[in-house]
This record gives sequence, C-alpha cells and structure tokens, in this order.
Amino acid sequence: MFPRLNLPMNQLRLKKEDGKHLIFCLVRKKYLVLTPEEWVRQNLVSYLNQDLGYPVSLMKIETQVKGGARIKRADLIICNNLGEAHMLVECKAPNEKLNKETFFQVGRYNRYTSAALLLISNGMEHFCCELEDAEFKFLKTIPAYKPKLKTS
Repeated sequence: MFPRLNLPMNQLRLKKEDGKHLIFCLVRKKYLVLTPEEWVRQNLVSYLNQDLGYPVSLMKIETQVKGGARIKRADLIICNNLGEAHMLVECKAPNEKLNKETFFQVGRYNRYTSAALLLISNGMEHFCCELEDAEFKFLKTIPAYKPKLKTS
C-alpha cells in the first residue's frame, strides 16, 4: 500500500477496520488511520526506538508548540531523560520533497522547544543537524540515544 522506505523494516502492527487501513502507534498506544505521513512517522519512531535506542517513553507525538499567534504541532519531540526537548522531528509523506521550507518549519518550531537536534524525513531522505554554538551542523547519521547525565 505504501512504498518501502529508506529505513530498516521493523515489524509494525497494521490492520484493516471498516474499510480503513490502520497502524499501531507505539507512542500513543492506539491504532491510527494510515496516511502516507503516518507511515513515515511510525517507521521513523520504530527505527529511532529499535535501532538507535530512543525510549518510547521519552517521545511525544503531535505536541503543541507554544509561541506566536498560531498553534503549531510538532510531529515528534524526543526528550532527554531530564524531560527537556532533545530532538525535534518533522515528517513528510514519501512523495513530498524536503526543501528549504521544511527546514524553516522545523526551525520555527525549535524557537519554542530549543532542541539540540533537528531531524526532517520523508522516509526516503533524512537530514539531521545539531545546534552547536548557535549554528546548525549537518550530521552524516542520526545519533543513537545517550542518556543525559545530571549536573549539579
């Protein structure tokens, strides 16, 4: 039904109900209507969790991002173990090109979350960058999860 993505093929729970295709969300613990963007988001969540070690308990999906006159919703925010935003993720459908506007969108959201990592993906291409000294540095790979140590 949806294309094979440029991500490891982890086991996802799918079902059909009342003529609709549904996918199980590991984060929200319920079935959702399977759209192209949801296909990317759930495959990415699975990859981040199963392959890179990010705990599902630290993930928030469709979280309201406060700030400005308009309400914005981040596709995925992954917090560190101290509860602070660590990675901000924007997902697009596989047929949508990632472009400057996609970067601007995630950058606008990050003004309110201050995540150290930004990730955009359409399932085929993935771009991850790290905020370092007020500048973004593109990374070759998405970094694996590392718990943040408490500082006194």
